[in-house]
Amino acid sequence: MAGVLAGMRVVEGSAFVAVPLAGMTLAQMGADVIRFDRPQGGLDAHRWPVTKDGASLFWAGMNKGKRSLAVDMARPEGQEIVTALICAPGPDAGMFLTNLRARGWMDYPALQARRADLIMVSLTGTRRGEPAVDYTVNPSLGFPLATGAEGSAEPVAHVLPAWDCIAGGMVVNALLAAERHRLRTGKGQLAELSLKDVAAAMMANLGIVGEVAVNGVDRAKAGNALYGAYGQDFVLACETRVMVVGLTDRQWRGLVKVTETEVPLAALAQRLGMDLRQEGNRWLARKEITAVFEPWFAARRLDEVGPLFDGAGLTWSVFRSFAGAVTQDPDLSPDNPMFAMLDQPGIGRLAVPGSPVSFSDFARLGPVAAPVLGEHTEEILGDLLGLGSGQIGKLMDAGVVAQGTRPAVRAA
Repeated sequence: MAGVLAGMRVVEGSAFVAVPLAGMTLAQMGADVIRFDRPQGGLDAHRWPVTKDGASLFWAGMNKGKRSLAVDMARPEGQEIVTALICAPGPDAGMFLTNLRARGWMDYPALQARRADLIMVSLTGTRRGEPAVDYTVNPSLGFPLATGAEGSAEPVAHVLPAWDCIAGGMVVNALLAAERHRLRTGKGQLAELSLKDVAAAMMANLGIVGEVAVNGVDRAKAGNALYGAYGQDFVLACETRVMVVGLTDRQWRGLVKVTETEVPLAALAQRLGMDLRQEGNRWLARKEITAVFEPWFAARRLDEVGPLFDGAGLTWSVFRSFAGAVTQDPDLSPDNPMFAMLDQPGIGRLAVPGSPVSFSDFARLGPVAAPVLGEHTEEILGDLLGLGSGQIGKLMDAGVVAQGTRPAVRAA
């Protein structure tokens, strides 16, 4: 089956999360994405989490559906191979994603000299080119000091690399926007963005910069409360913790009705002189509201609360560990059309996602296993760069390139 991006070829030189995620996103929509790494493996080759045998689950997760070229970029011959691949002719080629330090032979001017309409998207840590990752960007912008239990002083560094994930989507957007421009004008270009700028932009977009600059407010920790409206966690009689949200008017009215708290909440609103139909007031009165709800939750088990909330269409969830989610949530299983059971060489058989996007004119593409490092070296050199078997053999003998071989699928 062909995806919506069938025919597009993208070359990726990357590490960490954002750019590998961008390449995988394009591959899952049908693009031919070729990732190049050193023969001994790049920075991600052994990144955790790993299996007990040391196979990187991170690598397998971030490189699904790509082709892999193993090439020594420290050698002039290796640099020429990568350059030729990036700048290969054809209307659907000449696109390059990277967050590696693109200097010298791999910077935009050098590559553009080989292909004038080259499209290159380059992600850096900061706008000045300094290194940065989520765990350094977040502290610099204040998020860890606003995360955690109310009243606590310790910063909390979030486990989700949110800016990497958002930046990955922006890299895809930049590439497709530049490709659209090239289709209309015949001109390529360099698109640049930084991880910290992605975070800073979202910080301002969410109103946090304005909250400080206009209101003079430095947001404090609020635990699990939903800022600016009502959302709170509760412990049930069975000791299960749930999260409930009353953000919109419909959500709020439904929550009040199911918990049969109309009367005490009306009395609370009158006592406080607040209209609790307004979400901002629900935030200001969150502690008093929670005190009204708590006895209802404390007296009930999940098997009672779940059907009531689902029947009323409420917005809620159970708190789970990662293991609990994987074993209990059908959305992380083949019950979800996005997932399929896949044999990943060297790792085993497990549920793997394809693209979360479905297109009405294309059948959903199933997930494709990640390549072994250098698995496609020979076919890339031969089919795309036109090298003969003798030339390829000499390059392999000299250690300029390497061919990977798929290991057997390990029993899961």
